[in-house]
Amino acid sequence: MNLYPPEAAARHRAAGYWTGELLDAMIRRHAAASPDRIAVTDRERRWSYAELDARADRLAAGLAARGLRRGDRVVLQLPNVAEFFEVFFGLLRAGVVPVMALPAHRRAEVSYFCEFAEARALFVPDRHEGFDHRELAAEVRAAVPQPLEVFVVGEPGPFTPLAELRAPEGALPPEPPGSGDLAFLQLSGGSTGLPKLIPRCHDDYLYSVRASAEICGLTADSVYLCALPAAHNFPLSSPGTLGTFFAGGRVVLAPDPSPATALGLIARERVTLTGVVPPLALAWASAAEAAAAGGDGPDLSSLELLQVGGAKLSEEAARRLGPALGCRLQQVFGMAEGLVNYTRPEDDEHTVLTTQGRPISPDDEVRVVDDEDRDLPDGTPGHLLTRGPYTIRGYWRAPEHNARSFTADGFYRTGDIVRRTATGHLVVEGRAKDQINRGGEKVAAEEVENVLLAHPAVHDVSVVAVPDEFLGERSCAYVILRPGADRPRPVELKSFVRAAGLAGFKVPDRVEFVESFPSTGIGKVSKKDLRATSH
Repeated sequence: MNLYPPEAAARHRAAGYWTGELLDAMIRRHAAASPDRIAVTDRERRWSYAELDARADRLAAGLAARGLRRGDRVVLQLPNVAEFFEVFFGLLRAGVVPVMALPAHRRAEVSYFCEFAEARALFVPDRHEGFDHRELAAEVRAAVPQPLEVFVVGEPGPFTPLAELRAPEGALPPEPPGSGDLAFLQLSGGSTGLPKLIPRCHDDYLYSVRASAEICGLTADSVYLCALPAAHNFPLSSPGTLGTFFAGGRVVLAPDPSPATALGLIARERVTLTGVVPPLALAWASAAEAAAAGGDGPDLSSLELLQVGGAKLSEEAARRLGPALGCRLQQVFGMAEGLVNYTRPEDDEHTVLTTQGRPISPDDEVRVVDDEDRDLPDGTPGHLLTRGPYTIRGYWRAPEHNARSFTADGFYRTGDIVRRTATGHLVVEGRAKDQINRGGEKVAAEEVENVLLAHPAVHDVSVVAVPDEFLGERSCAYVILRPGADRPRPVELKSFVRAAGLAGFKVPDRVEFVESFPSTGIGKVSKKDLRATSH
């Protein structure tokens, strides 16, 4: 399977962007050079590079012993625990392809991932944040057509404990995959419902990780706090945990991103950088300010860099963060499909506060176009199109969607509305797609609408984004009832969505009942007008 046109792949190799190295080789390299250096801190557990490398080897050998082969797919749904990296690197080492599910995903999403990817196995925790993932696994296994092994971190219940998958010490992993092979499948934000799968290879992803680590100045002394879900693209690669491993630094896993937990870990573990979404950044800033005012705040003096991405950060919020947390701010604007932008240390304060950065690579091609794909001058908002050495050329097994999302010459239509400054920095103005960005979690309005339309009292529904000071956007469901139907309570409709198996962040924050929807000149529902009435 060629993920890139041969001429593009040859060009990226010739430029030195693609080196032929595998993603898991960074662990092997540091295990050989500095075996006792700590790679991962998970609560009281500390794994060295040598231990992580050995665990990945044993897991890769165990996968092969169970008949999983290069190119087979599995679904990886683990929270921020050290075993996430044991399994992730073990899968890469075996050439088995993980689908990177998030802990918040529920029956609808996980069943879809397993069925669509024809997954042979599912990796889950026993419980996470009060939710029993073993019960979810049982429902998923009953729903999908193929046999599905389930491996559990923690108490396994009726399934196989992860420890049973590990081969004996000294067992050799299988032959390694190629650097251009499919390494893993990430999830798109999606504007039409269930996420599309994003194919990443070792070559393209490692370039993004390596360049990000260089831009952010990571070294072997760097300590990265992973506060967001480890499987998410932002904390995985921008530069995130993989960038930290590449530099030989240490990753500290936060069991939750609350201010008490995160600020406590920064102080205790002497964290030097972390990446969060705007709502979390503001919550941490408020907690730090309140603690400082009381004279008993945690010691955050080790923190050098706070990255904020996943959703647009307002200028007013940006001005507050650095002074509150005592560190430098870096804005990040990226997507799992590829393109990543950073503000740089050399940028002036105005640029850091008001833009979302500029691209990683000199060979990142960025176009800002109008509705007819005509290029627009700098300073004019338009649709963002991009192509480059780490931006995919198509979603996995989605030819119809690819025809809409990619131009004939390989530019990805991101769905973002941006304007470009004279210095090449991008300012995000919004989304062209019907998608809600709820604190960095992407909610497809159509998916939620389809669920609500199945409720017996609902005639029609339109889900829109409404502004929120904390999350950036929240979701509001405008509902037209069926004639003669009793009006359900909003909490009943929210429970209906939750019972359909959607992730909790997709449940509407508000439910409003209306007699009709505003319409456009051609009779379509005017979501723009609906949003205006909700302010």
